[in-house]
Amino acid sequence: MQRLCAKGFAAVAATTMLMLGVTGLSWAKSVRTRVHAGLHSTLHTSSRSKTHSVAITGEEVVPGVMPDEISSGVVSGELPEDGKPYQLRMTNLHTGESLDVVYRIGDTYIPEALDKLNYFLRDHYTQDVVHYEPKEFDVLHAMMSRLGQASGVIQVVCGYRTPETNEALRHASVKTGVAEHSQHMEGHAIDLRVPGVSTVQLRNTALSLHAGGVGYYPVSQFVHVDVGPVREWAFGVTPRRPGHKTHGGRATGM
Repeated sequence: MQRLCAKGFAAVAATTMLMLGVTGLSWAKSVRTRVHAGLHSTLHTSSRSKTHSVAITGEEVVPGVMPDEISSGVVSGELPEDGKPYQLRMTNLHTGESLDVVYRIGDTYIPEALDKLNYFLRDHYTQDVVHYEPKEFDVLHAMMSRLGQASGVIQVVCGYRTPETNEALRHASVKTGVAEHSQHMEGHAIDLRVPGVSTVQLRNTALSLHAGGVGYYPVSQFVHVDVGPVREWAFGVTPRRPGHKTHGGRATGM
């Protein structure tokens, strides 16, 4: 009888130890899983915070004025004698043309330089030219300054589009992301790249200006910058930007 009791006690003890062992293993596995998940979450959050918490500062967008020939004495072909020069260097990916121009001195825009920019940014399908909103050039200048690329070259993916060109592009392919009421038709927008600068960095810098619309096109690798209402969107993929409302997969102002 004592042997049976001893055997029974041993069996119960073994079973208990086995259960405790399994439970302990499960608990340990659970703890490791939670720790791993927490670590992964922390790293992911930290990575995003590092990317988007860095404040981008520098030149602000302060629009200039058109010259008043009577009050300022500025005449055709004559530049203001003093003031900060505002220079832009561009290359057009469709026409192959390049432009290096000082379009503003101090607060004063240079009409002849604006004419050159307007022609450079013409609809390359129809050769039509529009008078661009000069503030658009100020946005580009401030953006390049904040990037540390004041003398860098802007690659123009798209400038002005006539309503006819815009409509044709919209129906050519849904993958273009061309908006029906595009700011390009108003001479208020430019799609661009900057060699050596990532599309994400370009987007973030443009957003830091709070000067208009910014579209993010990571698949086509360009950024849309306009002087319309302040807003942002992404076409093709929705960027993870905590606290910012985006419109992934469709264009709202391209």
